[in-house]
Amino acid sequence: MGHVFTTRRTDTLDYMQSMLGQLRTMAESERCDMLAYLIEMAYVETSDIIRGERPSRVQQDKRHRAT
Repeated sequence: MGHVFTTRRTDTLDYMQSMLGQLRTMAESERCDMLAYLIEMAYVETSDIIRGERPSRVQQDKRHRAT
C-alpha cells in the first residue's frame, strides 16, 4: 500500500512541476517578471520535495503546538 501512495505522490509532484514549468514560460513570454520568479520558486520547491531535500510540510508555529 505504501508503494502505491509513494508512486501516486511522485506522479502528482511530477505533474505539478511540469505545469509550473509551462506557467513560468507563459509568464516570461508576457514579461511578467515577478510572477515568473514566484512560479520559478514553486518549481524549485517541487523539485526539492521530489528529491527528498525538503519536507512537503512546514512545521507549525510553536503557539499552535502548545494548545
